[in-house]
Amino acid sequence: MSKPTSGKTDRCSFCGRTKEEVNLLIAGVSGHICDACIDQAYTIIKEELKPVQKPFDLEDLDVKTPIEIKEFLDQYVIGQDDAKKVLSVAVYNHYKRLGQQDTRNEVEIEKSNIILVGETGTGKTLLAKTIAKMLNVPFTIVDATVLTEAGYVGEDIESLLTRLLQAADYDVKAAERGIVFIDEIDKIARKSDNPSITRDVSGEGVQQGLLKLLEGAIVNVPPQGGRKHPEQKMIPVDTKHILFIAGGAFDGIERKIAQRLNTKVIGYGAQKKADEIDRNNLIQYVAPQDLKAFGMIPEIVGRLPVIAHLNPLDRDALRQILTEPKNSIIKQYYKLFQMDHIKIVFDPDVLDYIVSLAIDFKLGARGLRSICESIMIDVMYESPTKKQPNIHITKSYAEQKISKITANRLKAG
Repeated sequence: MSKPTSGKTDRCSFCGRTKEEVNLLIAGVSGHICDACIDQAYTIIKEELKPVQKPFDLEDLDVKTPIEIKEFLDQYVIGQDDAKKVLSVAVYNHYKRLGQQDTRNEVEIEKSNIILVGETGTGKTLLAKTIAKMLNVPFTIVDATVLTEAGYVGEDIESLLTRLLQAADYDVKAAERGIVFIDEIDKIARKSDNPSITRDVSGEGVQQGLLKLLEGAIVNVPPQGGRKHPEQKMIPVDTKHILFIAGGAFDGIERKIAQRLNTKVIGYGAQKKADEIDRNNLIQYVAPQDLKAFGMIPEIVGRLPVIAHLNPLDRDALRQILTEPKNSIIKQYYKLFQMDHIKIVFDPDVLDYIVSLAIDFKLGARGLRSICESIMIDVMYESPTKKQPNIHITKSYAEQKISKITANRLKAG
């Protein structure tokens, strides 16, 4: 004779759902809990036990001197001493400005935003990323090419501050003491001096929108980025103490510089001065009027008062970039192969060959990696399977790989 059932159904003690309504029902001493309630309880515990974010405190800043900042940059970036000095002084002064508490009876220190001018592959973005490694203030890198005037397809200008807020974990006080690097700022230059019937929404329009950010204003920022809408919650951010560093290749600005220098060549004394001009590196003579001639509006040039130039990279500099910095390309290959217990050796003439190709292609330091990848792709593809203890890269092997790529491109053309 079977034991009669009581008719009682097992239920979750928290939500009341029956065993049939859930995936899993775990029995305890005097109750039950379902899998859904376990997930919810875990989420609550995780949120409650989350470490409390420490508020931004000026006393926690580890202030480095300009010389110390430059020494740090020297470990990762070859050459460009002038630009490094300008950046080092700007960052140091930014730290000092943050520590300035009382401005009622003292001179208030104003920020000096910077613009870096140099052809592609000379290290503008690398300088910014390297400084980001050592900073104790929020730092973000944004691309000017995606910015458009409000109301048009693209990102609003306030997205710069959204990225900074994200870098500061939404600590507004910390974000208001941060640094923003605006890359490719030359891409928002005015397209033409002649007025047009169509709006220049990604050029002059963006420059106009940047003015209030660069000078200092309280800007309402959408916390998650994207388009603004009336019901969206905004975060007010004061940009008065945010340091802006802009960088751009300004391709063709040498012609503007040459025209300006030639206008001053009058008489014997001026001719002597003209003879001293380095025609192979005109970028070092860049001045605010050249930026205006290129298409930057006068107001934005005035709000980027510090101009630093980056010299074109010669053969020696490219050779050093390939092997000497802490994170040089060749050291990265050594590390990659070491992870597979493989020792790789590059002949010195292979490195010279890579540098020669980078100069021929006129891609600067950025071209070094693409050339190296073209040479190394087959080795990296085969070596994890073959498990060779030693790999030796010769110049003839490198030439063979490059010629193969060139031949394939010619066939495709």
